[in-house]
Amino acid sequence: MNLGIAFRTALLLGILTGLFLLIGFVFGGILGATIGFSIALIINFLAYWFSDAFVLKIYRAKKVKTDEYKKIDAMLTKLAKKSGIPKPPLYFVDNSTPNAFATGRSYKHSAVAVTRGLLEKLDDDEVEAVLAHEISHIKHRDTLVSTMAATLAGALTWLAYIFYFGNNENRGIFSYILLFFLAPLAATLIRLSISRNREYLADVGGAKIIDPNKLASALEKISSSVKERPMKGGNTATSHLFIVNPFSSSSMVSLFSTHPPVEERIKRLRSMAK
Repeated sequence: MNLGIAFRTALLLGILTGLFLLIGFVFGGILGATIGFSIALIINFLAYWFSDAFVLKIYRAKKVKTDEYKKIDAMLTKLAKKSGIPKPPLYFVDNSTPNAFATGRSYKHSAVAVTRGLLEKLDDDEVEAVLAHEISHIKHRDTLVSTMAATLAGALTWLAYIFYFGNNENRGIFSYILLFFLAPLAATLIRLSISRNREYLADVGGAKIIDPNKLASALEKISSSVKERPMKGGNTATSHLFIVNPFSSSSMVSLFSTHPPVEERIKRLRSMAK
């Protein structure tokens, strides 16, 4: 199951990068394809090096000192050891919405952030289960993969505009459809599919080192809280990083969601517990 999800993710990322080449080739020939590929490389490079710092700044996350939140920090240390990775630093986000996210390009450049609401509304076992989920993200480098996918998808639309306004040829109805509808829609669907796949994988990874029922219970509480009071502030472009989309107050069509249905995730976790 894990290998299948990993393969699909690699395939989808390849298709997403291929869209850059297609747009470039159709509207700029070999030179256009080269430009598209170069932009894809640059975007991936920037996402690789700066995505973690960018996200932490958006949410004004503060690094937890050694004498703060000792219990939570001890949980993170234990879970990282169980997973066989270095312990990531713990960050605190002063927000009442219960949630958490992981970010970073590698084991040595990663971080786990928890909100004030998570520590207030979940019990210790549920908080530990959420941390296990985030540790799994780091172990499988999900945050880097998802960030690259999101960045590529956004940049594809920008690339389409460049070729449309910079090229006097190929100005037919097909160019309108391809540039302004099909390519951005395909890129968005691929990005969202990657995000959903990685969430399932993180659930499985977390459930291997903690009680799956605890993670299921945590997802229930977080999802219920978000429906009642979605997170204010922040940036919806980062919603894929959180364990549950913090900005969604109602269920969306699964095809256009950054996360799998919570009900399905809970069902799978309960099944694992059995």
